[in-house]
Amino acid sequence: MRAIRTAGPCTVVIFGASGDLTKRKLVPALYRLVQQQLVPAEFAIVGQARTPMADEAFRDRMKQAVAEFSEDRRVDADVWRSFAQGLYYLPSDIGNAGDYRKLSDLLDRIDRERGTAGNRLFYLSVAPRFYAEAVAQLGRAGLTRPKAGSWVRVIIEKPFGSDLASAQRLNVDIHEWLDESQIYRIDHYLGKETVQNLLALRFANGIFEPLWNRQYIDHVRVTNAESVGVEGRGGYYETAGVMRDMIQNHVFQVVSLVAMEPPAHLDSESVRDEKIKVMESARPFTVARVDAECVRGQYGSGSILGKPVPGYREEDGVARDSTTETFALLTMYFDNWRWAGVPFYLRSGKRMPKRVTEIAIQFRAAPYQLFGATVMGEVAPNQLVIRIQPDEGITLRFAAKVPGQVTHIRDVNMDFRYGSSFGVQLAEAYERLLLDCILGDSTLYARRDMTERGWEIVMPILERWAQTKQDVQFPNYEAGTWGPQAAHDLLAAAGRNWGRA
Repeated sequence: MRAIRTAGPCTVVIFGASGDLTKRKLVPALYRLVQQQLVPAEFAIVGQARTPMADEAFRDRMKQAVAEFSEDRRVDADVWRSFAQGLYYLPSDIGNAGDYRKLSDLLDRIDRERGTAGNRLFYLSVAPRFYAEAVAQLGRAGLTRPKAGSWVRVIIEKPFGSDLASAQRLNVDIHEWLDESQIYRIDHYLGKETVQNLLALRFANGIFEPLWNRQYIDHVRVTNAESVGVEGRGGYYETAGVMRDMIQNHVFQVVSLVAMEPPAHLDSESVRDEKIKVMESARPFTVARVDAECVRGQYGSGSILGKPVPGYREEDGVARDSTTETFALLTMYFDNWRWAGVPFYLRSGKRMPKRVTEIAIQFRAAPYQLFGATVMGEVAPNQLVIRIQPDEGITLRFAAKVPGQVTHIRDVNMDFRYGSSFGVQLAEAYERLLLDCILGDSTLYARRDMTERGWEIVMPILERWAQTKQDVQFPNYEAGTWGPQAAHDLLAAAGRNWGRA
């Protein structure tokens, strides 16, 4: 890990700069890096989109975005003055080769005027169908080949493919123009402070690492819940579903950090080598396993925080007989020395009671009920809960005696919260990830093998569900609940439950 994280000169080129991601996340994050002096004065941003716009209009729009979406909801006049001087806009079309020649000329001019040294970061904030075309056009214009002493990197947003074949094809297409070292497949979950803290929690604490195995852990539960519905993206969601949208990328990335072996070093390749190793040990999903150990669901109408909300089939852009899953539960096993026989229950869903992402490590019960079955029957097994969002922190649950003359034992919690413990506002995930890319640190980015392995794991599930879609009885859970009853029954059959999310 770097002790000092100040980047060198560079120009960030954002494709799709008129979109929501740019104004909500990317430009506010880059502004914050400038404000914290984590990038030098020799820094510039070029926005690209089809919308006609002059530099000044783009600067005005981005100033409004920073004021609306940055952490403190205000713009520092001095910082903005410096930041705005490095903001440019180039109206262009992804498929127009002439526009890339204009971009090349503009980048050369920025290098001369702002001293950005030929270092370029291209961020593809565009529809996935344009990824390969954008990279190919950059390549044909000579923009993917770094000049002597400089670097070129490309950030690609998710989804990376829609199935295994399309992910493999996309990898082949972009590797025609880029080395793997130049490709940064972003997953903003990996930029969250609590996700990064998983490595510190596991490998910096002698109390946890000896227990992090099948001898002491009964099972692991990962919950990725959203209270929102499809938010106007019904057309996209119909082609995706929660398995493609969340589990294959976000959830698998988090699980790999929980289950991986200790890396030999903390450099990006050592960490990513261990992540892919553990995912390679994931037990394949046979038809029998899909039917017995996986659950799919789709929300019907209900209420969230007392307000009525429509069912999925009533959302704009959604077919009235849709069989797209908005909830999925997978039971994963890692067939290796550390985790043999330990189930990992992964669930993700929309229109659930609240927004929460957490990992619950449930330990095995004490080997002998010294205080008697009646007393111990009221006590749950020890549990370590790692909350990724929204209240980032860690809770350790253990048993303690209630004060008094009679022996009563109950659960108590030991809580750690990032905000109150360190007294700082946590950085946005995009701040960390953008800075890492500028620094050339790919630890928190997905490597080619990891993206393809994720698809290899879920394809048998998706194929089985496609074959049996006529058999599903959707909707099968009410909006504002924790998913279909089958998801609770699956754990109950093994004497487990989802606990308190």
